[in-house]
Amino acid sequence: MQKVSIITVVYNARELLAKTMESVFAQTYSNIEYVIVDGASKDGTLKLIEENAARISRWVSEPDKGLYDAMSKSLKLATGDFVWFVNAGDLIPESDTLERIMAKAEPDTDVLYGEVMIVDKDWNPLGTRTERTTRKLPKVLDWRSMQYGMVVCHQGFIARRQLAGPYMENNWVADLDWVIRILKRSRKNTLVPLIFAEFQEGGVSSQKHWASLKDRYAILQNHFGFFANLKAHIWVLLRALFFKLTGNQHRRNKGTSSEAQ
Repeated sequence: MQKVSIITVVYNARELLAKTMESVFAQTYSNIEYVIVDGASKDGTLKLIEENAARISRWVSEPDKGLYDAMSKSLKLATGDFVWFVNAGDLIPESDTLERIMAKAEPDTDVLYGEVMIVDKDWNPLGTRTERTTRKLPKVLDWRSMQYGMVVCHQGFIARRQLAGPYMENNWVADLDWVIRILKRSRKNTLVPLIFAEFQEGGVSSQKHWASLKDRYAILQNHFGFFANLKAHIWVLLRALFFKLTGNQHRRNKGTSSEAQ
């Protein structure tokens, strides 16, 4: 049975971490390594980690340079065959979720990916990421799938650890570059038709929207080239406008909200 390193990065989020830890500890998959990297929190997070240390494989609490620096640090601590980032505030929905995911892993599988559910601040489901945004989870995933945006997010992406290098620094969407680099080297990417995780609306890149757009453009130009990237972004803009218009119509018809990204 292959070992999975579930990694949680946290900073001053004790209550969110408690929920995340609960969902990890509930997993029935029997070969889990749980790694927590805390950025020297001051809100009781460290005490919570210490209280649960017997169920945590490795943890560290020390200052870092931000989210992606902490995620790079965690990869150095992980020893599993696969790594899965389930950060503070992310939840694994069912106790057998990881067991069912790993049942699909074959010897040449390097990536397992699936859907995620977006929830509100009270953890009420709002819809899957495919339903709520323009970025639809593809049935067949490779690195070229990322040309039109982050079609898979880290909560729904489990990668072979040997392919998972450090995150780039000083970039708001370093996870996009990280996923592309993994997919360029992966042998087999397996879609698992499950909700991998739940996560709340918002996040680092959405808090710094314009900076993240600039960083995304630079990353995609690096991987796809100037002209292909320009063409792709024109299409992304048109797609977003269409999604906004149809989303507004959906709100009028159904009384619900949609989110175009």
